[in-house]
Amino acid sequence: MEIRDARPDEFDEVGDVRLAAYLADGFLSPQSTYAPMLRALGADGIGHVLVAVASDRSDLSPQAGTGARPNLGRAPIVGTVTLQGWPHGGEILAGPGEAEIRALAVVPEVRGSGLGRALLTSVIDRAAAAGVRRLVLLTQPDMQAAHHLYETAGFTRLPERDWSPEPGVTLLAYALDLDS
Repeated sequence: MEIRDARPDEFDEVGDVRLAAYLADGFLSPQSTYAPMLRALGADGIGHVLVAVASDRSDLSPQAGTGARPNLGRAPIVGTVTLQGWPHGGEILAGPGEAEIRALAVVPEVRGSGLGRALLTSVIDRAAAAGVRRLVLLTQPDMQAAHHLYETAGFTRLPERDWSPEPGVTLLAYALDLDS
């Protein structure tokens, strides 16, 4: 797999990957008001959107990359993650020196390959190179696999920054301090 910056012509496919991943695990309903925001995240040029693409077709299961949008003969995007710094990130950012990891998503067909960990490592490296001192993120309480991934990467819970975007929904905050 290759992890690189997304190109502007790939943002529709990136949105498809995010929605496919969140819908597959029941973390998003098709009629969710968050779905359009998740799809468009980063397409406005705010932040850095990284994508994982297969280096060749042997990296893919037969089902991977079979989304509704054609990929014009190139290897499909199979994972993505977004980094947004202060002041452009979400409500969780407390000030300069912090950046937020958002929308880490891997298509179901390639999960278990280590791609999620590789994307997380890449976004951490990108943040450190940019001088970020603390990475923060929000996650749903039932995203247990994601919690494990973050914790094994050194993130710790930051309960004082848990956030409720709407009544009845609480997102859990995690943070990682970087040696910038």
